[in-house]
Amino acid sequence: MTTIKAKERDAVLQSLKAGVVPRSGQHLIQVGRVREIEALIKDLERVSDGGTMFRLVIGEYGSGKTFFLNLVRAVAMEKKLVTVHADLNPDRRLHSTGGQARSLFAELMKNQSTRTKPDGGALAGIVERFISTARTEATSKGVSADTIIHEKLNHLSEMVNGYDFATVIAAYWRGFESGQEQLKVDAIRWMRGEFTTKTDARTALGVRTIIDDASFYDQLKLLSRFVRLAGYTGLLVCIDEMVNLYKLTNTQARNANYEQILRILNDSLQGNTEGLGFVLGGTPEFLMDVRRGLYSYAALQSRLAENTFAKGGLVDFSHPVLRLSSLSQEEFLVLLSKLRHVFSYGDPDRYLIEDEGLVSFMEHCNKRIGDSYFRTPRTTITAFVNLLSVLEQNTDTDWRSLLGQVDISRDMGFQNDMLPEQPGGMESRLGGGAEDEFTSFKLQ
Repeated sequence: MTTIKAKERDAVLQSLKAGVVPRSGQHLIQVGRVREIEALIKDLERVSDGGTMFRLVIGEYGSGKTFFLNLVRAVAMEKKLVTVHADLNPDRRLHSTGGQARSLFAELMKNQSTRTKPDGGALAGIVERFISTARTEATSKGVSADTIIHEKLNHLSEMVNGYDFATVIAAYWRGFESGQEQLKVDAIRWMRGEFTTKTDARTALGVRTIIDDASFYDQLKLLSRFVRLAGYTGLLVCIDEMVNLYKLTNTQARNANYEQILRILNDSLQGNTEGLGFVLGGTPEFLMDVRRGLYSYAALQSRLAENTFAKGGLVDFSHPVLRLSSLSQEEFLVLLSKLRHVFSYGDPDRYLIEDEGLVSFMEHCNKRIGDSYFRTPRTTITAFVNLLSVLEQNTDTDWRSLLGQVDISRDMGFQNDMLPEQPGGMESRLGGGAEDEFTSFKLQ
């Protein structure tokens, strides 16, 4: 059996212990949701062929949305797509007039990833790959690299803001050829949306525009076209915490953001973009609330309404809305066994709890918080990792004695099987980023 490296093991467990999604090693603990993953893989293949995709991944707090999005990103990179990802927050939106959309764009560019650079910061490498591809093509055709580069960039000039985008890429090429590092740095800064004034951009690069709030979506479309010219198959945009749009108190600002989603959805459904996919993660309230959610915007409600024939256990995975199904108790048992395996570095001889203990732990959780322990598993996973940590550090302790003394739900305010899923609940009050507060694995 393959041994799990300490670095990979610790990266997974430390993230889970804090109640957040691991950035690597997701394959070690992935269980269930096979049909959802298959549907997304088909979408990614369509994007790789020059098509489009739009998916809203909907699930309760702690149900695994972020994990699912990270898994989709990993699959996308294996299919030679470039991925960008970010979380929405009060300072990042899809539409704004105060710099929040540009801030989101800058965060997406910072997290730009490829298969060879999965942790972000891949933009400069993509530009240089474009240049290298052009030079190889120029050599095979017996013409200058300048000719091929300008010929390729002409395709970008036809798009909104495409002329200045092409000018910036050409500026990077000049810096690359002449060894002017500052010119290359300025070109990357412009592409990341880091220039704040047009004067600075004109002085540095000779362009008259900058990436601002109004050009957020147009720049993503340009980027998707550019990465295909650089030899990649397309661009996948993953945006999580969409519930922050639902929380906007200003109706006009909220509707403006929903209008941007409508524009993206229409372009995707009509095939107006090339090699561009969007996966957005949100809660049921964000989608279905008729007062403040997407359903409050009539045009979106009509496009995102459920398939009326998908009832009684029937599903439609071709719908833009992908609802994360609950893990079954059998799948959750498999998940616990995988966590035990990761904790022991992949060595069955080092297991700290036997199969009987896994079943007893599930029964214990069921008695304490009801069936929510496997439907929204974040809290229970964190508790299980904490249990293994105690067993590891106290070798003379038996798991049977611990389960009788621990109250997973004591400090979380659970009543029956209700989880704090409401936007005004604990996760919302903590800004959606303090999931570790959800875990209270205490000895009485």
